[in-house]
Amino acid sequence: MVALRFLRALSLVRCSGPGARSPSYRARGIRRAAYACMAASAGPRRAWSRALLRKIRRRPGRGLRRPRAVIRRRRPVGGGDPLEVALRRLVPGGGCMEYCRLLEEAADYVKCLAMQVRLMQTIVDSASHVNSID
Repeated sequence: MVALRFLRALSLVRCSGPGARSPSYRARGIRRAAYACMAASAGPRRAWSRALLRKIRRRPGRGLRRPRAVIRRRRPVGGGDPLEVALRRLVPGGGCMEYCRLLEEAADYVKCLAMQVRLMQTIVDSASHVNSID
């Protein structure tokens, strides 16, 4: 199911239009498609998926970036443990979670990222295999 969603989202990445020839333009489109697919497949049960979908839906033409002036920082729950600070930065929406919930969300997020990497590697391997036959 995840592969189907990702391939459908990749097919929607524009190959024409202003800036479409630049690698960074296509990379942003692919990244946005990958994050949207991963968050949608995780569903609303996880805070990180809701946070990613909120970012994507908020600025559909701009992807995952927002102007710096609009960014509002939430006061993090917890202290200055370096691992905790790193996890809060890693997990989308992790800025104001309790530590135990943050660990659960981080584990699920990393698991989904690993699955996404395997999926993308499979797609690349399949495409390179098809290209080597031609």
